Amino acid sequence: MTPAAPAEPVTGLDAAIEELRSCLEGIVDTSSLARALYSSDASNYRVVPEVVIMPRHREDAITAVTVAQKHGIPITARGGGTSCAGNAVGPGMVIDFSRFMNRIISIDPANRSAVVEPGVILSDLQKAAAPYGLRFGPDPSTATRCTIGGMIGNNACGPHGLSYGRTADNITSMTWLTGTGRIITAGAGPEALDAVPGLRNFVSENMAVLRTDFGRFGRQISGYSLEHLLPENGSNLAAALTGTEGSCGILLEAEVALVPQSASPVLAILGYADMPAAADAVPAILPHRPLALEGLDKQLVDVVRRAHGTGSVPSLPAGGGWLMAEVGGDNVHDALAAAHRLVNDADALEAVILPPGPEARRLWQIRADGAGLAGRTATGEQAWPGWEDSAVPPDRLGDYLHGLEELMSSHNLSGLAYGHFGDGCVHLRIDFPLEESATVMRQFLEDAAALAVSHGGSLSGEHGDGRARSELMATMYSPEALRAMERFKALMDPQDAFNPGIVVRPAPLDADLRRPRANPLTASDGFAFTHDGGDITKAAHRCVGVGKCRADLGVDGGFMCPSYLATKDEKDSTRGRARVLQEMLNGGVVTLEWSAPEVHEALDLCLSCKACGNECPTGIDMASFKSEALHQTYKGRLRPLTHYTLGRLPQWLRLSAPMAPLINLTGRFPVLSRMIMALIGADSRRSLPQLPARPFRKTPEGKNPQHGTPGGPKVLLWVDSFSDALAPGIPRDALEVLTAAGCDIQVAGPGACCGLTLISTGQLQRAKDTLRATLDRLIPHVRQGRTVVGLEPSCTATLRSDLQQLLPDDPRAAELAGSVKTIAELLSDINWRPPQATGKLLVQPHCHHHSVMGFTKDEQLLTSAGYDLEVSPGCCGLAGNFGMEKGHYEISETIAGQGILAKANAAPDRTILADGFSCRTQVKDLAALDSLHIVQVLAAALRSATAHDPSPDETPTSP
Repeated sequence: MTPAAPAEPVTGLDAAIEELRSCLEGIVDTSSLARALYSSDASNYRVVPEVVIMPRHREDAITAVTVAQKHGIPITARGGGTSCAGNAVGPGMVIDFSRFMNRIISIDPANRSAVVEPGVILSDLQKAAAPYGLRFGPDPSTATRCTIGGMIGNNACGPHGLSYGRTADNITSMTWLTGTGRIITAGAGPEALDAVPGLRNFVSENMAVLRTDFGRFGRQISGYSLEHLLPENGSNLAAALTGTEGSCGILLEAEVALVPQSASPVLAILGYADMPAAADAVPAILPHRPLALEGLDKQLVDVVRRAHGTGSVPSLPAGGGWLMAEVGGDNVHDALAAAHRLVNDADALEAVILPPGPEARRLWQIRADGAGLAGRTATGEQAWPGWEDSAVPPDRLGDYLHGLEELMSSHNLSGLAYGHFGDGCVHLRIDFPLEESATVMRQFLEDAAALAVSHGGSLSGEHGDGRARSELMATMYSPEALRAMERFKALMDPQDAFNPGIVVRPAPLDADLRRPRANPLTASDGFAFTHDGGDITKAAHRCVGVGKCRADLGVDGGFMCPSYLATKDEKDSTRGRARVLQEMLNGGVVTLEWSAPEVHEALDLCLSCKACGNECPTGIDMASFKSEALHQTYKGRLRPLTHYTLGRLPQWLRLSAPMAPLINLTGRFPVLSRMIMALIGADSRRSLPQLPARPFRKTPEGKNPQHGTPGGPKVLLWVDSFSDALAPGIPRDALEVLTAAGCDIQVAGPGACCGLTLISTGQLQRAKDTLRATLDRLIPHVRQGRTVVGLEPSCTATLRSDLQQLLPDDPRAAELAGSVKTIAELLSDINWRPPQATGKLLVQPHCHHHSVMGFTKDEQLLTSAGYDLEVSPGCCGLAGNFGMEKGHYEISETIAGQGILAKANAAPDRTILADGFSCRTQVKDLAALDSLHIVQVLAAALRSATAHDPSPDETPTSP
């Protein structure tokens, strides 16, 4: 195959941009921020575009392509940006179809079909088809954010490709824009080839090579799938264009086939000594016709256990690797019987069969998160795609995996394997030393390609070749086959305008790599980034672009990423922010400094909710990066006003306590309230908080340090600044609950502050001083055997997490972090049985509570008390100082409207429970709704002889 010519500078760009802006209804963005955001996908590659287009409709897309071709600008189509091989990055124009062209045009249940635009998210299509008992068959692990257009581009398959086939097998027809400017209907049948002039002759002249080199086994995805053009395969142009990776035209619309949903699938987990042994068992299992047959490495599961605890993974059979076999049936009984028959032939060390339910769903989620989880090896080294998608015939899989392990060892490499073992497809991230150079990666990929081909395999089984593997196709295909692919592309794209350097005339696989270009940056006087050895560059590159932050995870109780869900703008996703940080480290489009405007624009709408640190499988924590960026930008300089006001709120609360009556009186006059809020840099639509007559520390309970039952479980009640100064009823109720639980309680003295508001505004030196003082005050109690119980979730989370990252060299930090619990955690640990109650609660967990401590113990405690719970997943939208600041009100309101306020409107009979001061403030400020802390609910139940549904006006100790 002819190698790629050196990239030509884009000519006529300014004229093209002017023309595009004058005639498109969609977005035309040439900003350095947009170019940074779209410079990467989920691969190792970085190619900076000149312009990003977001068409609103078909006519926009057609016009954009026409203008680009007129001015000689290369064109790359992009869906969810989850391509692992560099298929969705390009040097000229990137067209993002996901933002606007995402309509499901129609669903035809009778014909089991749907018509969609290219930007439709797969999970949205599944949701729309579900009421008819239908679904789209292929289902890659990125189903919650990948687009149908991207699936067509890569010929995606997913776990259920085993039973439903590849995307190519599920496409009826496509409306397709070719490189000649023609819009064709690509379908199948005797006349289908006539849609493209010269195509029929091409097929006639190349029948021999199409029959010998293409379509040799199901997962031969590398190259173009030209076997579909053969008459014996239905002359299927739609299938042949599927998997061309955007290099043969632009998809405008697709009609896809739908299949019936499986009635009652069960999951059999089969344990084996290692992954090659699991692969050896595949041929004996396939005759049982499982719906899916997936491989899962024990080391990958261990990543989850280390990050989230052993309880985060259901019990698994013994083994170093597992097969997950999904088995269907007309009902659960039949499916269970079929699963037992499969197990009998599986030759497994042990097996577990799970019926439909939360344990099976959790295992499927771990499997779906494989690409992110495998981004770190068992030893913690960064691992990369590149050879993440090879495939061989299933009966050769065991031998191939044995050979692959030997090959990795010979190159001093390692990786965690998983994938679609029933189809012979292996996903594998490998610890190539890309921070040094690409030499080892190139050597390994060349050897791995030869190994796969020796087993009759394919370089790609569903991800496509992209920039990672196109150069290697000469290992797999004959010169005649390579020329046939060149001729096919010439028919579809004679100007080579679409995704140049992909498949045909490939770019070198080690060109345009992102990681080797990154400058080293080491932690200094801010966060320690200890999980990455103090290497900020390594920490930023935790994000490999899997894009889970672009998914709505609420249906599964997820919180990530509230800003993206509100704006649908890539810059407001965790991935987008990580890409801008990575570009900053490259020092190219974005200047190599924390103060770069693009960095601050990308981080501006980050709520610092910490959900990404918990829910992104890579574990990247964007809240720390935002705080670090603010710290490095403003240290020694004049800061924004809100850093001095909201960022130092605990200090102002202490000073304002004697003036509570005057401040409360001022708050009753809207004009004065708005004026004060504006003066402190807050949005004037926000309300001044009502201050209590006395803070908790001035009450009799606060002045008396000793409470409860001597000899009981020893507790130090830590009353944070917010509970003390704004909600003194909460610590009073906490004392009542802890006393009822038989605890020996000591109230921490004043001055123990977590520094949260300082951290969120990047005042990290002040935060460290504050935390050292807190250690001085709390550690003596910890060493006396007391458990520190926090009331405000964000403050409790700070001592559990940020404390150790800010004071890593102080051994007391880890000592205190290990001794801090929520009140639900403590009550659970001492096996306290709450009073029985009735009532319906709408629960808004605080983001930090969900992300750092987890909310399971709270749910269990409330459920054991008899409450009917509905949990509102996702952020409330206030997030401390975020929602108070000017410029954030609308986004804060939108997030609340998508989450807790929508739930509250739908269930007005439920009392809102919100432990976080921010969450209680948000629902009060935006909807005049009262809410309770968990200790108020439990205290009300203790006081009530009948323990009925608590409501705010029945809680007299509340402020």
